Amino acid sequence: MDIRDMREALGDTQKEFSFRFNIPVRTIQNWEAGVRQPPEYVIDLLNDRVCSDLVNRMTIEIPKYDEKRKNLPKRSDYIGNFAWLKAVQECLGESFVFALDEALMCHGYFKGRNDEYIVWGYGDKSATRYNGVVLLSNTISNYNIEVRNGLKFTDFNRTIVDALTNEKILDMQGITEAISRYYYANNESLKGIHVPPEYIRKFEKIAKESIEYYNS
Repeated sequence: MDIRDMREALGDTQKEFSFRFNIPVRTIQNWEAGVRQPPEYVIDLLNDRVCSDLVNRMTIEIPKYDEKRKNLPKRSDYIGNFAWLKAVQECLGESFVFALDEALMCHGYFKGRNDEYIVWGYGDKSATRYNGVVLLSNTISNYNIEVRNGLKFTDFNRTIVDALTNEKILDMQGITEAISRYYYANNESLKGIHVPPEYIRKFEKIAKESIEYYNS
């Protein structure tokens, strides 16, 4: 991919692409216009980072209800989130990894984007035959998975990266509260949280908001 292809694959404007990789906007404009050519090693590095970013942003918008698709069990029919998610797992398969779990807990309640809850995760493309499934990618490293009550979830670091990557379609209040709870549980420290370099500025901003939320 050339620079324009990479930027468009991410759905970024030139300014957003500049912010993501800390490259001056003018440099990106010159590269795309052919005024200058980026060094080959820069293209290789950017291509690796873009491919990595695309891994967890397979869905670029919340899927609309489709009457031709199957419906997942309704959250309102179950007592407790785990009971509901176990029923969802039976539909999507044991290999399905639930993503953004902590990021969906707003004001103490499990929140989705619609009246019915949306399930975010990593899994086989067949999962999208159900309404309400937002598939971030087909694969995820076992290092980013933790098991709770027989269900697979992304770990907290992966959850933060997924939230920052998909902030355009995610209510970020949930991840703000999640980081705030982490800060409280770890003696007012964010030690142990790691994000890729291109997300550091975004994380610093939301971390500040999380600490302010904790102190409010």
